[in-house]
Amino acid sequence: MAKKQKFPHLLGSKWTAKQKTWGWRHFQVVNRKNEGKWVFAEMVASCDAEVRFWINAKQLKDKNLWDAGWKTLEEMNCPEPDDHDLIVVE
Repeated sequence: MAKKQKFPHLLGSKWTAKQKTWGWRHFQVVNRKNEGKWVFAEMVASCDAEVRFWINAKQLKDKNLWDAGWKTLEEMNCPEPDDHDLIVVE
């Protein structure tokens, strides 16, 4: 039986950095590299293809560092609702 691939949808995925990274916030994964138990993603800034870096793909799961997809500053500054914040009106 084949071993399940870690981060199967990594390639082509889009991410928003919570803090500016090399002057940008929006990145796309253009390459992946498996090294032993580690998976690395090559990130490229969406507005400047010259800005490229490799990151441990596990870091992309850290909500304090990255949001999946491209978010606007307004979306980033709006707190996400918790289940505890939902109000049911009947």
